[in-house]
Amino acid sequence: MKNILYFNRTMKLGGTEKVILQLCDTMKDSVDKIVVCTLGGANVERLEKMGIKHYEIPDIERKDPVTIIKTLKMVSKIIKDENINIVHTHHRMAAFYTRILSFFKKFTFINTAHNTFEDKKFLTRFSLKKAKVIAVGEMVKKNLTDFYGLKESQVTVIYNSVEEFDGNFNVIPKLEKYKNEGYVLVGNIGRLRPQKGMNYYIEAADKILSKGKKAKFFIVGDGPEKDNLNSQIKSLKREKDIILLGQRQDVQNVMKQLDFIVLSSLWEGLPLIPLEAFSVKKPVVATKVDGTPEIVRNKFNGLLVEAKNTLELSEAMLKLIENNNLIEEYSKNAYETYVNKFSYSIFKKNYIEFYNNIN
Repeated sequence: MKNILYFNRTMKLGGTEKVILQLCDTMKDSVDKIVVCTLGGANVERLEKMGIKHYEIPDIERKDPVTIIKTLKMVSKIIKDENINIVHTHHRMAAFYTRILSFFKKFTFINTAHNTFEDKKFLTRFSLKKAKVIAVGEMVKKNLTDFYGLKESQVTVIYNSVEEFDGNFNVIPKLEKYKNEGYVLVGNIGRLRPQKGMNYYIEAADKILSKGKKAKFFIVGDGPEKDNLNSQIKSLKREKDIILLGQRQDVQNVMKQLDFIVLSSLWEGLPLIPLEAFSVKKPVVATKVDGTPEIVRNKFNGLLVEAKNTLELSEAMLKLIENNNLIEEYSKNAYETYVNKFSYSIFKKNYIEFYNNIN
């Protein structure tokens, strides 16, 4: 009997949350029960549609003693009431709570590490000491073994994936209009927070537009940096050329209507955005941080640049804007990369095998 609890901070519209949804889809027919506990978010509705029960708990980033004790009690009750024997965490604080509960309850403890970090060394070591750890890429595994001192044998690499585009194509009038007018359409997609480096993307776009190139630059997403990015665009007087499309759930549909995708992140684990782009045959210009070069191969399925380097980023984007043949070549290779290494069927097979091998 396998009853799984997936434990994360939120179920918002993010990459980690998307992986949890994929795991629910992957494992629901292979195990007896799946439940999820988080602070909540837009993806709770998707869990409910899948028939997965969601428990709302306090924000695990809050460190005050009252919240910690309340959270421990709530998660402990979920484990007892739902007869949970596998707790699979997706956040370091979730792993911390689970490690504490493991002193009092018997269950298998799994943690998926989605990012690289270089902080909270004691907390992370303590939290993961008894966990079976999954790293979403080789660089994430290296971070866990080199910086945090985990044993190599404790960490298994399972690459993230995205489902192939379902073909539900909905034309976005604004994109169609610019495309028909002969513009090259470039997109940067992600939560609007400093990690994603959107400000560098805007600066790089401004450099290209200053050369008189016929291109439009889009940003898809929402988050705390939205006002700052809007102010930056206004100060550059680029409101007509650098356009925020807001939060969207049809990311692959949007990507399909763009010419190529940019990932300007300052750090990543193994990002989903390049996988989504590759699944709809779009190349990626990306910063060579952490696990990103495990997906994007320079001059094969995209271009790699240094993080925070607006000149290098603008030159790479310009290279594709000025060469449609290069876009077509990289697009073909991008889709091959997705099919051969990052397809959803490979992701499902690897996770099912991992769970089946749990003692």
